[in-house]
Amino acid sequence: METEHVVTCFLRHGTEVLFVERSDAVGTYAGRWGGVSGYTEGNPDEAARWEIDEEVGLLSAATLVRRGEPVTVDDDECGRRWMVHPYLFAVEHRDVTPNEEVAAVEWLQPPVIRDRETVPKLWAAYRAVGPAVETVRMDTDRGAAALSLRALEALRDRAAEVDDYAAVAETGRALLAARPSMAVVRNRISRVLSAAGRTPMAVCQAAMDACEAALEAGAEAASRAADSLGERVLTLSRSGTVEAAILEAEPSRVVVAESRPGREGVGTAERLAEAGIDVTVCADAAVTAALSTADIETVVFGADTVLADGSVINKVGSHPAALAAADTDIECLAVCSRDKMSPTTAADIETGPPEAVYDGDADVSVYNPAFERVPASLVDGIVTEEGRLPTAAAAAIAERHADHRDWRP
Repeated sequence: METEHVVTCFLRHGTEVLFVERSDAVGTYAGRWGGVSGYTEGNPDEAARWEIDEEVGLLSAATLVRRGEPVTVDDDECGRRWMVHPYLFAVEHRDVTPNEEVAAVEWLQPPVIRDRETVPKLWAAYRAVGPAVETVRMDTDRGAAALSLRALEALRDRAAEVDDYAAVAETGRALLAARPSMAVVRNRISRVLSAAGRTPMAVCQAAMDACEAALEAGAEAASRAADSLGERVLTLSRSGTVEAAILEAEPSRVVVAESRPGREGVGTAERLAEAGIDVTVCADAAVTAALSTADIETVVFGADTVLADGSVINKVGSHPAALAAADTDIECLAVCSRDKMSPTTAADIETGPPEAVYDGDADVSVYNPAFERVPASLVDGIVTEEGRLPTAAAAAIAERHADHRDWRP
């Protein structure tokens, strides 16, 4: 049997993936649905990018998330063994320019494609790169809101492929344990599992609905926050909701603290600059100086969790920024969806790897907290999809999540 190497690229925007219907111009599987795909005779990475550019015109908007192990497909009918190299890319927009090999395109939550006629083992190729418990646990680059979406996707996809509710419940428990400090992960996963019927199909549908609701909540929170930002803004780390708010508000100047040791703030600064905003990157230790010399009007950051007492758990560096804002009488805001409210006042602070701070040979210990607590007294308001709220409102909102948090399989 002849072996052919091909790439299949899944392009994700939000929680949906681009699927293409193959036209009569292709040599195999015309009329079936698949990812962006094509032959590769050399480097699969290069072939993947070439196909994205040629087939749907999205290369400039695409960022590689991960590549998976090849999936073997034996097709006796055409006498070929396909070695499918799967890729997952995130894309910034959905402006598709299909070529002649594409009869139609649709952005779908992946379980929907299981009801279509697809190329062989399309689901297996997707699952090789799709979100899973381990990717949620190990991700140190994205904020809590983004990770909660990945967790919902992991639960959704698992529920789509099994017939046993116990297997779905096991995945739910693993996701709850993956990021215990992030209230939004617990709230959203627990809500789906407690509200859905005890069947995989019910959980899959509830998770798909939750994905849509979470995206809407984040977009609305960002829009509400945009109305509260001044002309000169200081932020830090990486929050998709804060970033969206700044892009909508279009302030005249933004200062971004680099956010060591991961330096996520640098990536935020780059994306804002690419959008045409006047951006300055500063060292974390220079935040106080930047507030005065840049004439900042608003300090704004995201929130991994808002505790019942109104204090905010966020990336380390948030507390000094809030202190500096209070010292210079500058407004300090946290932005998040209400699903980040926790009914407890206890904080489980994640720590980062020691080598991110020091990997030398000296006999020193390393303290590398990934997050820290910002007292409610330093936060002038929390902006959610419901609008701007005082920190004292956190407890009442958090109680809405309490019933779901006690989910048991």
